[in-house]
Amino acid sequence: MISINNIGVEFSARPLFDDISFVINKTDKIALVGKNGAGKSTLLKILAGLQQPTSGSVSKPNDVTIGYLPQQMEIADMTTLLEETKKAFSHISQLKADLDKANAELCSREDYESPEYSKLLEKIEHLNERIAIEGGDNMDAEIERTLIGLGFSREDFNRPTSEFSGGWRMRVELAKILLQRPDVLLLDEPTNHLDIESIQWLERFMQTKAKAVVLVSHDRAFLDNVTGRTIEISCGKAYDYKVNYSKFVDLRTERVEQQKRAYENQQKQIADIKAFIERFRYQATKAVQVQSRIKQLEKIIPIEVDEVDNSHLRLKFPPAERSGDYPLITENLEKSYGEHNVFNHVEMTIRRGEKVAFVGKNGEGKSTLVKCIMSQIPYNGVLKIGHNVKIGYFAQNQAQLLDENLTVFETIDNVATGDIRTKIRDILGAFMFGGEDSDKKVKVLSGGEKTRLAMIKLLLEPVNFLILDEPTNHLDMRTKDILKNAIKEFDGTVIVVSHDRFFLDGLVDKVYEFGGGKVKENLGGIYEFLEKKNLESLSELERSSYNAAKSAENSKDKEPMETQSVSTGKLNYAEQKEKARIKNRAEKTVAKLELEIENLEDSLKGLEDKIASGDTSAETLEGYSNIQKQLEETMSKWEMAQMELDELN
Repeated sequence: MISINNIGVEFSARPLFDDISFVINKTDKIALVGKNGAGKSTLLKILAGLQQPTSGSVSKPNDVTIGYLPQQMEIADMTTLLEETKKAFSHISQLKADLDKANAELCSREDYESPEYSKLLEKIEHLNERIAIEGGDNMDAEIERTLIGLGFSREDFNRPTSEFSGGWRMRVELAKILLQRPDVLLLDEPTNHLDIESIQWLERFMQTKAKAVVLVSHDRAFLDNVTGRTIEISCGKAYDYKVNYSKFVDLRTERVEQQKRAYENQQKQIADIKAFIERFRYQATKAVQVQSRIKQLEKIIPIEVDEVDNSHLRLKFPPAERSGDYPLITENLEKSYGEHNVFNHVEMTIRRGEKVAFVGKNGEGKSTLVKCIMSQIPYNGVLKIGHNVKIGYFAQNQAQLLDENLTVFETIDNVATGDIRTKIRDILGAFMFGGEDSDKKVKVLSGGEKTRLAMIKLLLEPVNFLILDEPTNHLDMRTKDILKNAIKEFDGTVIVVSHDRFFLDGLVDKVYEFGGGKVKENLGGIYEFLEKKNLESLSELERSSYNAAKSAENSKDKEPMETQSVSTGKLNYAEQKEKARIKNRAEKTVAKLELEIENLEDSLKGLEDKIASGDTSAETLEGYSNIQKQLEETMSKWEMAQMELDELN
């Protein structure tokens, strides 16, 4: 579908990458990976047509549509959320306007037998078909489903977009791109501004509704769940793997080992040639052989080994004084802004050495509770900080607190103590401040670079209670692993506010869930929490809780107390039989829809083959559009049926 042919990019005569070629097929889900600065975002811009390569070309059919979400963008603030989102269907709005105009003209004409009248009828029929194919009749429902999936509430729909933060406005742009259903989605770090439940909704969308996807992300779980192909940019070249990210890591390790062996063999060969040249350079009888070796040396193309592996580097927090047994206790804690209650009756006891996660939808109070702990905002109730507790706090705006007149090296040198001072260059390199970058002034760093620098500074301060609010948003996977290992080895107490499941997995042993004004404690790790709730998405939790409460309320009203099965905690035989019947029906519905999807996909593939072979007749194209629409509708039905079955299970 899209062919990338030997493209290269140079900046100031320095090559970023060179001779990159690959093909994006119609249903490919591709993870684009590589260390920061390798050229991932540049390659996405080239694919989106926003930047031209220095050499090579990108070929794509004219009718292929592309949706591109950059990391940063300017967003208009002149409309409401709903009005802005409806811009995704501007082409449908134009079709409807053309239809209204044609219908008005039809009403005013009486030349029923004329060729012009027949053409007008054909035009109206064509416009109606186009609107139906484009999903115009289902537009409002699609907008609502997408916005709610990305974390907005119905109350937000009529709010001006100017009231939303930058992260939420990026969600608006993501919603518009998803609603357009382009042939190719190009997404640059789409999960940076999403919470766990929105990320999982986006995963399901990618799996069931998206066509081709090229994705840049540092969220390993997201990549594994969405993509089945990984393209790495390293040392200016592209390496294509037909596997997901986790399997790619294993294969890449093998490749780097092979490169190292080849590099070592080449270095030995070069050393032998140089030794021969030096030994016989001034002997006339060996002049021919020496010249031959010199030419041989000039022809050798140096083997590059992919990015230096610093995985052996282990950061350790400097030792701090032991805190009391209970660094944090809250009793009946409550926080409100005017009439809006953020949370209430929060009972929380965190013991020394515990590592806990705060999870939940954005706006449910995670960062607010952290600010209460840090005494940055007032609250009601009791909040006790334990004896001898020294808090290290990483806020989402931590980068703004750095001294902009210092260099990167000076910023870290000022807080480093003991043996760690001898490893400052290594630490900076691990966090992508190697070489000349360590001498840059803080004021010239990007927002992401400042965030990484603030994280390094925190890692070196002697504290016994870490509070990290979204610490991984601007870190690549290797750096996140280094940070994760440092926190695991930290013998103090940790609170992590994060949406990164892979980062939290194996790191935390307790999860506090924020939602509906409540904070609920759950023992175990992040995946145990999700498993225990038997949910694919935390967003289902709210609905499940509501349904359970409603069901209990109804049964209380309808049945005498002594006959309620709730009182015994068990279902009676009739209830078990009814539940089994409902579950069986749900299973049959899912199986039936899966079969329909399989048949529709086969039909679609048959038509794709016909089109590829040159059959572009109106009948074939119309059939393709109709089946594509049926497939999307069936996918939506299957998604709802599967969610219903998951709840029954």
